[in-house]
Amino acid sequence: MSKYVLSCESTVDLTKSYLQQRHIAYIGYPYELNGRFYQDDFGETLSLESFYREMEQGASTKTAQINAYEFTQYFETFLSQGKDVLHICLSSGITGVLNAAQMAKNELEDKYPDRTIYLVDSLAASAGSGLLVEKSADLRDEGMDIEQLWRWVQENKLRVNHWFFSSDLKYYIRGGRISKTAGIAGTMLGICPLLDVDVKGRLIPREKIRGTKRTIAALNDKMCLLADNGQNYNESCFIAHSGCAELAMRAAELLNQNFPRIPGGVRIYQIGAIIGAHTGPGTVALFFWGKARNN
Repeated sequence: MSKYVLSCESTVDLTKSYLQQRHIAYIGYPYELNGRFYQDDFGETLSLESFYREMEQGASTKTAQINAYEFTQYFETFLSQGKDVLHICLSSGITGVLNAAQMAKNELEDKYPDRTIYLVDSLAASAGSGLLVEKSADLRDEGMDIEQLWRWVQENKLRVNHWFFSSDLKYYIRGGRISKTAGIAGTMLGICPLLDVDVKGRLIPREKIRGTKRTIAALNDKMCLLADNGQNYNESCFIAHSGCAELAMRAAELLNQNFPRIPGGVRIYQIGAIIGAHTGPGTVALFFWGKARNN
């Protein structure tokens, strides 16, 4: 067992069982659905199928950050056991949660001067940060110490590529990711904007593509262009979706045909309640290791 704790947030959008198997700790975000409060627990309390079904029926959603007090309580459970912590945060381009984690770090390192908390701004979202966390667990298990791992993550995090689209633009309009005018026009014409995450960890529309079939093909094209070793890519590849499993499976089938060396094939996950509250149903996202983002 490692002498330090690898930690993340529920927004990595993997599964609770996977994190437990890999000895990865996590802290969950709070959210509301139609005024009822929940803790993001990978769909245990409220299934993600129910969550997206309620959104489709017009349910209101609201998310909140993990605050400094919650981080302090969480980190202290590990420091009090004599363990240092490497914690990977959701992108600062999406949330200010890194600031809350930094406040907790400052307080606890005064209280536990022999212990260290290493924080990473993942500049990633959903299973993109999950991809980063999985690789971190691999390197930890290979014997990398905590400071070496922290440096490796800082140097390589921009190599996590995110490409995604939505067949329902309503929530992207509501969140300001897409203008109302462009969103209405796009909906009428069946356009699925293709987005990625930039060097500051922000969601950026890149291309306008008509129809989900063409947009899925565009995901494949982006991976051909940008993935490590091109179609000989042989690292983990994730697809995450928000209540649209059929679209996700269609994308995975195409990628598995064109990238036959992915270990175990493309893995499909569900986008959790925190990210899903902002994307709404209908989003398909692709994550892989490749060329570093530069814009």
